[in-house]
Amino acid sequence: MNNEINNTIRPNSGPPVGKSPFRGKFLSKKGRVSPIRVIFLGGLNQIGKNITVIESETDIIIVDCGTAFPDGEMLGVDLVIPDFSYLESKRDKIRGLVVTHGHEDHIGAVPYLLKKMNIPIYSTPLTIGLISSKLKERKLMGNAKLFTYRAGQSFNVGCFKVEFIHVNHSIPDAVALCISTPCGKIIHTGDFKIDCTPSRGSMIDLARFSTLGSENILLLMADSTNADREGYTNTEKNINESFENLFNKAGDRRIIIATFASNIGRIQQIIDCAVRNNRKVMFSGRSMLNYVSIATELKYISAPDGVIVDIDHLGDYNASEVVLVTTGSQGEPMSALYNMAFSQHRKVEVGPNDFIIISAHPIPGNEKMINNVVNELMNLGCEVIYESMYEVHVSGHACQEELKIIHGLVKPRFFIPVHGECKHLKKHSMLAKNMGMQDSNIYVGGPGDIVEITPFSMKCVGKAECETVMVDGLGVGDVGSVVLNDRKHLSQDGIIVVVAAVSVREKMVKAGPDIISRGFVYVKESEGLMATAKRIAFKSISSCFDEDSFDWSNLRTRCRDDLYKYFHDKTHRKPIILPIIMEV
Repeated sequence: MNNEINNTIRPNSGPPVGKSPFRGKFLSKKGRVSPIRVIFLGGLNQIGKNITVIESETDIIIVDCGTAFPDGEMLGVDLVIPDFSYLESKRDKIRGLVVTHGHEDHIGAVPYLLKKMNIPIYSTPLTIGLISSKLKERKLMGNAKLFTYRAGQSFNVGCFKVEFIHVNHSIPDAVALCISTPCGKIIHTGDFKIDCTPSRGSMIDLARFSTLGSENILLLMADSTNADREGYTNTEKNINESFENLFNKAGDRRIIIATFASNIGRIQQIIDCAVRNNRKVMFSGRSMLNYVSIATELKYISAPDGVIVDIDHLGDYNASEVVLVTTGSQGEPMSALYNMAFSQHRKVEVGPNDFIIISAHPIPGNEKMINNVVNELMNLGCEVIYESMYEVHVSGHACQEELKIIHGLVKPRFFIPVHGECKHLKKHSMLAKNMGMQDSNIYVGGPGDIVEITPFSMKCVGKAECETVMVDGLGVGDVGSVVLNDRKHLSQDGIIVVVAAVSVREKMVKAGPDIISRGFVYVKESEGLMATAKRIAFKSISSCFDEDSFDWSNLRTRCRDDLYKYFHDKTHRKPIILPIIMEV
């Protein structure tokens, strides 16, 4: 990583930390404290796309700005980002973006936000490093305002005072937030779990949560991803033993491990196990190389000299000497593991001499893609180990008993479950109720909800614009429901293109019509069907010339309608029919 990134992550850079500035400043004309509003532009009723807005009378701060995976109906879409319409309408009030950790569902949309408004960003060293890399790639680093703080430090952003609290998660430098507002203190846990024996660093700072719990916390917003799972999340230490056993089981075979590129702790565990077993470590996948480069530069990943080797030297080592760490744990098309499974990887060819470990939970909705990749790898003769078979992955999110601990320590007046699908939010609200909270003090929200909070009340007062914004290639937001419906239609029934050249002056067809079929029928086996379609198209066009008034729109519509009726009668299919009629 270059010096440009290093220069952005100076500890304690940014506004000076001072006394809370809002005492007496935000009283209304009636002498009462103005309410705080919390607006959810993502992260509710879905996994990913986490972004929460906290708004006072004069200032706004944003918590996280992430992306989400497209679902199965979003054909061709690369990723989903938040709708920034509400923020654009209030850009003069925005004082900064505070980021809890470096996962894509919390930082992935930061470049898209900064293209619209250049606001300060506050986070921990690793997270700032990852954000810097994204901004540099999109040529946004020149004007970026990045401020780095560590867990335990505080800083002012507008009228808000933000404190970082150390938590355990599947990426280093994850923090919860204590946000002091004119109405009281808000705790946002970010993604977290309670791990007494993490793979690196110390356990979550429960003492600080306990101290804050004695300070009349106004609102708790807590991670709900595992709210439907009983007990406790397993410790990362369990993975060490599992990896050791699997490395022994692999014997002389090459080991390939697919995991999240952002799971820096897991990558360090793999490196440590490789060192103990005298294997070299290689990395594959663009995001994997990027994360490892940044984490190594910031000393979150370390290895003895000579252990990490460029994948270009794969052929220089025997299979028994290699561990290949790769992307593709979610079966993503075009990921490194996917390309290996379908024999499309430029540098790696897999087969019976490969022992493959998938070290990740399936994200909801990705199960089918993962199964496809696993099946293809097994067809090639690989032995594949996945999470349900062995303990090769533990979650980074708190289960029910850990959530209860946080609730018991914080003792908030109000509670809003965040980060999860509806079932997770509902389950988390039930946990809070079982611990003694009143229904009226719990709010289960949805995308776009504007929740107004005072020291004495919490209610939804409206909806912010919160559309699904899809990124497809370089296009942002230019793919909507109409385009997706067309893509779905094309994928189900195909397309028929009718091409003809006509002379309006002579009132005749000069060339064609030709019928081109894509995804509808195999033309060589349907010659009779296509020959009749040509005659119908010719008749439709000719009949328009026989009328007193000629109209191009009517010409195309009649051709389309006549062919649609014919194809539907003969095949019971509904292809998209596109007439291209040119004048000569």
